[in-house]
Amino acid sequence: MKSSLSRCGWCRGDALYEAYHDKEWGVPLYDDNALFEFLILETFQAGLSWITILRKRENFRKAFDNFNYNRIAKYSENKINELLNDKGIIRNKLKIKATVTNAQAFLKVQNDFGSFSNYIWSFTNGKPIINRYKDYKEIPANTPLSDIISADLKKRGFKFVGSTVVYAHMQATGMVNDHEVSCFRYKEVQNYSK
Repeated sequence: MKSSLSRCGWCRGDALYEAYHDKEWGVPLYDDNALFEFLILETFQAGLSWITILRKRENFRKAFDNFNYNRIAKYSENKINELLNDKGIIRNKLKIKATVTNAQAFLKVQNDFGSFSNYIWSFTNGKPIINRYKDYKEIPANTPLSDIISADLKKRGFKFVGSTVVYAHMQATGMVNDHEVSCFRYKEVQNYSK
């Protein structure tokens, strides 16, 4: 029965992609731990395909202390070098160093706003933007809002948070509902609440 479901075109044909699409993508997230994980995964994805990141997700979790931003903010040069030798993740020195910087910036935002969730969701007044795309190919790589959020994140010290990365983060964490209108998840994700 699962195979007869109408899904977004971008995920069809790959079991891991479909499972991610069916359970996670586009679900509004208000939990700081989950928001941080997606932020870091999206920064590593820059220039690569999302499926590459998904296939390495468990390795990333293990390597980065389950995305514990308090720990990551204190990573030493030794830990960074250890990560550079970890074949299970993307071994990009700039992105690994950016993860430490982003954890530090994340903590500052939490301090300033009470939570990262409060901060990031303030850009949409705490509610998802519901789009109505018929085909995933119509979906833009970024929007004027992702431009604004990207600029604000950069101003706060975040790295690798260009507008395209930010928009992918918005999609993944349900700040925007970019499921195709014919997709079975389009209406389902609208039923999730804070």
